[in-house]
Amino acid sequence: MNQVKSRLAALALLDRSFKSTSDEELGRAIEQLSEDLLTAFDHVVGYRAEDADSDRVAVTREAVAKGRMNGTLEKVCAVLSDTCLADCITALGDHAENPSLEELTDVMPGLLELHGLGVTRMMLASAVVGEAPASPACVTLLRDDERYALPPVEVTEAKALRPEVADDDEREAVKARRKADKQRKQAEQRARREQAARAKQR
Repeated sequence: MNQVKSRLAALALLDRSFKSTSDEELGRAIEQLSEDLLTAFDHVVGYRAEDADSDRVAVTREAVAKGRMNGTLEKVCAVLSDTCLADCITALGDHAENPSLEELTDVMPGLLELHGLGVTRMMLASAVVGEAPASPACVTLLRDDERYALPPVEVTEAKALRPEVADDDEREAVKARRKADKQRKQAEQRARREQAARAKQR
């Protein structure tokens, strides 16, 4: 797999981890951010506290949906899973730099208890996007381990797009414009022919 495909596959994994995180888990992760981090987070997702009807979770989901390829997805997931990552590193101890699948699996229950499934998955997927040495182990957990695996991708049936049918008035207007354009072009052609004929007679 070339570099571009690897990058897209990692982002797809991260996107799936974010989507599979419940609103409750997202809300809890946001609430646990420090004041400085929360200010930076709000700036990234475009949340404004003065908007009475604004909801941080909804705004975050919208920002991520629009920013899968511009870095917003990565920033949001990295911030929300940062504490989980720190706890993971602490739990791994001497193995933190390049843990094996077995070593990573051993610390997963503790992370799950502290941070929940959604944020823990986000942490694993963020490590893959960041090309951490443990990426292969993280991918294995997210794809193959039934305790942590992401839900399958929803396959939606493609529907053929039907052109919108214009109403009678609009259709008549289009016909009239086409007829006028045709008459205008015919008149121009006729005038050019007459002009050419006069030029020959001189």
